[in-house]
Amino acid sequence: QKKFGQFCTVGLLINSGSRHEAKYLSGISHFLEKLAFSSTAQFGSKDEILLTLEKHGGICDCQASRDTIMYAVSADAKGLDTVVNLLADVALQPRFSDEEIEMTRMAIRFELEDLNMRPDPEPLLTEMIHAAAYRDNTVGLNRFCPVENTDKIDREVLHSYLRNYYTPDRMVLAGVGIEHEQLVECARKHLLGVEPAWGSGQSEDVDRSVAQYTGGIVKVEKDMSDVSLGPTPIPELTHIMIGLESCSFLEEDFIPFAVLNMMMGGGGSFSAGGPGKGMFTRLYLNVLNRHHWMYNATSYHHSYEDTGLLCIHASADPKQVREMVEIITREFILMAGAVGEVELERAKTQLKSMLMMNLESRPVIFEDVGRQVLATNTRKLPHELCALISQVKSADIKRVVTKMLHKKPAVAALGDLTDLPTYEHIQAALSSKDGRL
Repeated sequence: QKKFGQFCTVGLLINSGSRHEAKYLSGISHFLEKLAFSSTAQFGSKDEILLTLEKHGGICDCQASRDTIMYAVSADAKGLDTVVNLLADVALQPRFSDEEIEMTRMAIRFELEDLNMRPDPEPLLTEMIHAAAYRDNTVGLNRFCPVENTDKIDREVLHSYLRNYYTPDRMVLAGVGIEHEQLVECARKHLLGVEPAWGSGQSEDVDRSVAQYTGGIVKVEKDMSDVSLGPTPIPELTHIMIGLESCSFLEEDFIPFAVLNMMMGGGGSFSAGGPGKGMFTRLYLNVLNRHHWMYNATSYHHSYEDTGLLCIHASADPKQVREMVEIITREFILMAGAVGEVELERAKTQLKSMLMMNLESRPVIFEDVGRQVLATNTRKLPHELCALISQVKSADIKRVVTKMLHKKPAVAALGDLTDLPTYEHIQAALSSKDGRL
């Protein structure tokens, strides 16, 4: 996509992530993310890469998610040739020296320790709810490398994985802020016919399994009484996340689910409410405004090419866990009830404005273009998406919720779980009329 300005964002998106690690050691994607932009066939070290980018005012970044890994560079558009050459080298010709692999092991161990000590449990809970919803398959596989695997992953393991997943048919080269023809020319020059570092043998073992939603519960008993940093202690909280299967981003119901997620909204109980903060969302109005003891109630929607998960995260004092679970299950059941015209319009407008606001930023446009093309070979433009959002009616919300409520819930619980109701109780509450335990 063209975009005004002298800078461009260019990158490779590869259909590879933790969901493809079923036949491998868990944690390979985590390793690849940390090893990105290290020494390659042309560049002797990370410093050399950074110096090359510096000449064009460039920065680089690699992010691995459950289903995609992205290598991206933002730099002056005049340096496009250098940038594409560098990206091709980083993705296809990495050296993986023993020293780099050892450094990565240390970095990952440190990150795992940090993850367990952070006062914000969001990343941990997201892992747990996926593990509960898709037990031992695809998107339920761990995104972070387990400690016991850090020593087992070496160059050979990485090469055998890359041979299967870093193939041309699973890659998209996307660019924002440059001419299409220029990008095609650079791709021809630097990506066509390149022999990757792991050889060009046929990929014979690609995991094409479709996500199987299982539902279930993952509990981690943890003393959360000392997570605070600094002199003022954060109150001890227990965190609960309850989710139900929604749909994939390729289905038509994806848009009604996105509107529903906006309508639920929510956030922390002590965040200041400026404009656009969603103070009229259901989780603010029905939950945080009425139950002052709740610290957080937020709705999330994770979506993949074959499944999706709509979940609500709530946190409160451990003694009030039972009541908190009841309040959240009730909100799920109320989703299937009447949807007010005003709240629906507000959610749709908010979703459109968020979409437009995010697409002001070049890296976001890059990710949007790349991900859509990787998944569907085409791209829906913002105005098409806005038109689809405008068409959502309250009947659509009701329909998607009714379908969703028939599934078994996925539950993640973290903290002091003495008063947590059993999984069977939560499941029964979700199938009842009023959500009572």
